[in-house]
Amino acid sequence: MNKQQSGMKLSFLGGVGEIGKNLMVLEYNNEMLVIDSGLAFPSDDMPGIDIVIPDFTYLINNRQKIKAILITHGHEDHIGALPYLLRELPNVPVYASKLSVALIENKLKEHKKIKCKPICVKPKQIVKIGSFQVEFVKVTHSISGAMAFAITTPVGVYFHTGDFKIDYTPIDGDAMDMVRIAEISRKGVLLLTADSTNAERPGFSMSERKVGATLDNLFVQNASKRIIIATFASNVHRIQQILNICEKYNRKIVFTGRSMLNICETAAKIGELNFNKEIVVDVNNLDKYEDSQICILCTGSQGEENSALTRMANGEFNKIEIGTNDYVIFSSSVIPGNEKEINNVINLLYSKGASIIYESLAEVHVSGHAYQEELKTMHTLLKPKFFVPVHGEYRQLKAHSNLARDLGMNERNIVIPELGDTITINKNVIKKSGTVPSGIKLVDGYEVSEAGGIVQRDRMQLAEEGICVVTITISAKNGSLTSKPDILTRGFMTIKGNEDMIEEVRDMILNQIITANFKTQDWAMIKGSIKKTLQSYFFKKFKRKPLIIPMIIETN
Repeated sequence: MNKQQSGMKLSFLGGVGEIGKNLMVLEYNNEMLVIDSGLAFPSDDMPGIDIVIPDFTYLINNRQKIKAILITHGHEDHIGALPYLLRELPNVPVYASKLSVALIENKLKEHKKIKCKPICVKPKQIVKIGSFQVEFVKVTHSISGAMAFAITTPVGVYFHTGDFKIDYTPIDGDAMDMVRIAEISRKGVLLLTADSTNAERPGFSMSERKVGATLDNLFVQNASKRIIIATFASNVHRIQQILNICEKYNRKIVFTGRSMLNICETAAKIGELNFNKEIVVDVNNLDKYEDSQICILCTGSQGEENSALTRMANGEFNKIEIGTNDYVIFSSSVIPGNEKEINNVINLLYSKGASIIYESLAEVHVSGHAYQEELKTMHTLLKPKFFVPVHGEYRQLKAHSNLARDLGMNERNIVIPELGDTITINKNVIKKSGTVPSGIKLVDGYEVSEAGGIVQRDRMQLAEEGICVVTITISAKNGSLTSKPDILTRGFMTIKGNEDMIEEVRDMILNQIITANFKTQDWAMIKGSIKKTLQSYFFKKFKRKPLIIPMIIETN
């Protein structure tokens, strides 16, 4: 098979049919480029899990083919899994913009064994990587340094938008390079993959400057109040506007929340945030200022359990107590699945007397993702032969494919990917050509485990069914019982009020073990017998299957 017939391949390890953990693999012959390595946040059925990352099996099995990792921008759903990928691919170069590099380096400080120096690239820069020629193209998004990729392959030009919107008046004054995108299209674009987040939303997204105007008005209207703003720490352009407004109205700014402090410090260090350092006040010095002189900028716009705003709402944030003179602004959108947590925080803030404003009440947030008319502009500029929608749930990918079809693209030239799909593209045909290993891994602290592993199953059983611990104490000298078994239950019945039932359980266990010889018998068999008996008993009584933990302790 010749090179033209073999085509290039795209495999999807994340970011399609879902929100988060974006990761694609571009492959030609024996060379691969990885595009992004993002995380997702755990669902309610993942107790104790911190983050969810893609399954890297396919990359690990092909590590010798991987030439580079390309990062579109510094959001967690695009860089959050990178440290875990670099554990497996320690010597693969990483290319990213200045802010993305800074955020990656900041993240890698927590993973001290990983030695990686990301390579900083600029828009319009072209890098030759194996058979690929990668040009980095400036796009606008809700974070500085977002880039699209125009990748020239032996088969043709592949354009990946990354996350983008078309903002003609961006905060940093550096608009999307639509001129260069139009020039690239003149070469002929074989394949386009594009952000589908807002493919269902008609019209145009608002400019980030609109939020600034709204916030400015809210500062004027609430001049005597202490203003607290919760937003995404990574939205550097939003933070820049808030800093400008604080300086305009002589308010001091207080940064709270670990990620807010880290990102603002990092962005300021490399010049992506510009402000008078004298307006920044440490949270420990808040009591020196009137409410009218203070703006608190914090994390917690999604109701995250340990975030700054959630701790304030719960009365657990030292130095900041919410009261009737607080005006709280949620300058963010609701990420699907977080509605309950956000509503809980809002209710707690209201109960403490605070005034609150959020997206449905005022224009305090705009999306960083293109609406339908902006997507149409991108398609019209690039005129791709083939199209694959990415970055969205299936309904969003479907809406984006419909949009491409309405613009005149042949339906045979559009493929909607699913997790694990491999799509092959040559100059004449695009088609699904197989699957690769895909799925999720769960990160608990720094440990990575399989989804549905023993630990997760035990946690779910504990959460849903409860636990019963049986302690049997025996003599080390002769193996005889020294006392009746001790029974501890949690999560499905209480000891108080159920004394008779606990005594019945004790007697059942005694009857089982009274003839046991702990000197000669296998303790695992004794424990297994106890577990089987109690599981049957509790299911009959409560229709529950608590986690049964028998323990045998020897005493002198």
